[in-house]
Amino acid sequence: MTGGVTGTERRPAWLPRIKPDRQLGWYALAAAIVVFVVGELIQPGFASASGVKTVLVVASFVGLVAAGQTLVVLIGGIDLSVPWMMNSMAVLLATASIGSNARAAWVVPLVLITGALLGAVNGLGVAVLSVPAVVMTLGMNGVLQGLTLGLTGGFTCATCGSAAPPALEAAVNGSVFGIPGQLIILFLVAVLLTVLLSWTSFGRRIYATGTNPRASVLAGVNVTRLTIGLYSLSGLFAALAGILLTAYGGKATLGMGDPYLFQSIAAVVIGGVSILCGRGHYLGALAGSITLTALVSVLLAKDMPDYGRDVVYGVVVLVIALLYGRGEREAT
Repeated sequence: MTGGVTGTERRPAWLPRIKPDRQLGWYALAAAIVVFVVGELIQPGFASASGVKTVLVVASFVGLVAAGQTLVVLIGGIDLSVPWMMNSMAVLLATASIGSNARAAWVVPLVLITGALLGAVNGLGVAVLSVPAVVMTLGMNGVLQGLTLGLTGGFTCATCGSAAPPALEAAVNGSVFGIPGQLIILFLVAVLLTVLLSWTSFGRRIYATGTNPRASVLAGVNVTRLTIGLYSLSGLFAALAGILLTAYGGKATLGMGDPYLFQSIAAVVIGGVSILCGRGHYLGALAGSITLTALVSVLLAKDMPDYGRDVVYGVVVLVIALLYGRGEREAT
């Protein structure tokens, strides 16, 4: 075919080529920078070092939940159990440790293992029993909510055994060379998942399964075991987020995980992770978490009511989804 100009020819030679499934991740990062600039114009000091650090600390909780959400979305799933997975594990941490540093040494691993096991149950339902992911994880969320409310009597407070151990609070709210503890943990998770998804056979199996599960089975991928493992990791990351959020706030409260369902899914979508096939990367979801949190902070600075923030949330996600859909059509 002659007379046409390809996309490669239009691209300047000095401009590095970005993989199509990573572009929205870069867009999310650019959007975060734009939001910080707008926030600085609206409220001077918003983009200062302390202001950016505050936004990143809050975004770390969304980023951790989005880590597990990214993994299951990459294989065409979704985890709707994260709100009460977080909440129930936070309550388990607080009530089992009773605010004791000595007990925290074994309670924290117990909480992480419990979250991973509950996530594995989600995976078993999806992979072995063929229950749709939406139904399975939503049902698990309801079970965990009911158990938590029943065991606590619907009431938690700092004086009735829901306080976080002081040592855990100090570790999470402390800093190393000026870097908050939450950001150090998030950085380690980001490095781990980047290596996992980019340079390991496990990562390649994840993308292969998300792209074509049947072909992956024929290629020797144990899709059932992979699915169970990824849902288990989602439960683990939700439990970790619950632990850090409890330590950050000093106590576990009922309903503390509710905002993170929509935020984690929105972060994944904004970050360019495809909900239809194995495309995207956790770094994009992490950038989406920062963008979303920065946007919320700007809206709070303008004293926007809850319903207004919800509208903006929805509009942003819809716009990104439409852009993503357009990119998918152009790619095909």
